[in-house]
Amino acid sequence: MVENIRNIAIIAHVDHGKTTLVDGLLKQSHTFRDNQAEMSQTLIMDSMDQEHERGITITAKQTSVYYDGYKINIIDTPGHADFSGEVERTLNMADGVLLVVDAQEGPMPQTKFVLQKALGLKLKPVVIINKIDKPAARIEEVKDEISDLFLELATDESQLNYPIYYAVARDGKAGKTTDLDDNLNVIFESIINDIPSPKIDEDASKGAQLLVAALAADNYLGKYAIGKVFRGKLKKGENVKVLHTDQETGELKTSSAKIENIFTYKGLGREEVPEAEAGDIVAVSGVQQANIGDTIATGDSPEALPVIELEAPTLSIYIGPNTSPLKGQEGEFTTSRQIAERLERELETNIALKIVPDGLGYKVSGRGELHLSVLIETMRREGYELETGRPEVVFKEVNSQKCEPVEELIIEVEPEFVGAVSQELGVRRAELVSQELTSSGSTRFTYRITTAALIGLRNSLLTATKGTAIMSSLPAGYRPVEGKYKPERNGALIAFEAGTSTAYALDAAQARGTLFIPPGVPVYQGMIVGLSNKKEDIDINICKEKQLTNMRTHASDGAIQLTPYTQYSLEQCIDFLLDDELLEVTPKSLRLRKRQLDPVKRKREARA
Repeated sequence: MVENIRNIAIIAHVDHGKTTLVDGLLKQSHTFRDNQAEMSQTLIMDSMDQEHERGITITAKQTSVYYDGYKINIIDTPGHADFSGEVERTLNMADGVLLVVDAQEGPMPQTKFVLQKALGLKLKPVVIINKIDKPAARIEEVKDEISDLFLELATDESQLNYPIYYAVARDGKAGKTTDLDDNLNVIFESIINDIPSPKIDEDASKGAQLLVAALAADNYLGKYAIGKVFRGKLKKGENVKVLHTDQETGELKTSSAKIENIFTYKGLGREEVPEAEAGDIVAVSGVQQANIGDTIATGDSPEALPVIELEAPTLSIYIGPNTSPLKGQEGEFTTSRQIAERLERELETNIALKIVPDGLGYKVSGRGELHLSVLIETMRREGYELETGRPEVVFKEVNSQKCEPVEELIIEVEPEFVGAVSQELGVRRAELVSQELTSSGSTRFTYRITTAALIGLRNSLLTATKGTAIMSSLPAGYRPVEGKYKPERNGALIAFEAGTSTAYALDAAQARGTLFIPPGVPVYQGMIVGLSNKKEDIDINICKEKQLTNMRTHASDGAIQLTPYTQYSLEQCIDFLLDDELLEVTPKSLRLRKRQLDPVKRKREARA
């Protein structure tokens, strides 16, 4: 019965406790047996390796629990604005949201972003103030900040009436007041009583409708289309139409398919059912041609549901086959065709991406550096060998004027680093909106900054603040281009000869800058091996061997003392790049290099 179904999405800023709350709901609804491994796990819904390593949710997940005769479908959404495509497509399946807010930090940029999306879709909100056991928790202030946020974002007056609950999700406790119960029952009851039953079209005579909001696949049944049934019933073995609306032309394309299997969600798994009723979230197989945003429909004159609206990409990056002298030595998939096939597969599920051919490779556009770097890291782990360029801003034509994306940036730092932050943001021509002291004694800045100037900022700030800066951003529209932002960086130390790096040569080179490689690694001409102390690039020979002679001196025979080399992460390598440089990415290595490897030709091109 549709009255006994609740579809909810859990939304929040990064690290405010979404996934931890889902853990508690799964465990306390007796979804698992007492002896199952999941009962002792945390972040159960984060299944990707990168999600565990980065401590963030990257892809939205579906699960369901049963409580007091009600089926509760739960969608765990990412909290980072770079993965807002995941948020936008999955909120279409929900009828209400649990907004989780940290009792110390209060509403943050992504809180605002995801709540704006939810209220725009007329979803019923329930607020949960989490982590109230923090020593610096400021519950009353946070309630006022949440109220101000709703006043700013609400699309109608009814959205200003929302229930508030308090929780320590890590301990599985919640309550209507700060005096918490030893369970999450009040949240279960709020979901049942405060979240409406699914909105459906009652006229089943027109046929069934399911809006595809996610895709999955396995080796046994192939591709699954996942979504909410908005009207009628879908039955196993039934012939259906897949309706695809072209977003550029508005043209409706229709293809035929047959539903082979229907699955509903239970805990972390799926269970097969003979039919799916309106209001439920299900996965169907047999519809190989279905993509996110398509409608699966039955009836004599099937109708398409409105297409999922997505915001435009803001950053693009070149991804192509590796062209370095060491190409093909470390990767399993190395050709342009193999990279193209992998990117096409990514488009099926990562709908916020756009891909267009660009020379030997492709220009891949997405929501931000993190969005793009997660894709590159995923491909790297799958055995792909490729090269990437510096991220570029995706411009937009507004009223016949070329405009660039702007973001609202919030930075929180300790008082001793205020000057360093102000200096770095001043160089990047950021506009200071506000500066305030938080209850914990740190300083919170709010800036407006172009997306182009945001590239590489995270690494610069972490260096300047000894890793203590907390930074987040969200899209804030577009503004006319006022000139291209040019990143400032010292020159590179560039290998002049191919070979294997030696300790003797590196010992001489380390006086000229910071080294990126240890002794004993293969290098090629044009490979970047360090960051110079000076503004200009320096070509050096780091493969030079010590000459063996009969002469012996105490000074020359001393042991070589090398400073530990600097090893950059994938994001740091991408941030390091200038326009004339590339990053070689293989399953085993990250190598920075110049586009033009020959030093003579490189200097000639620089003068041209």
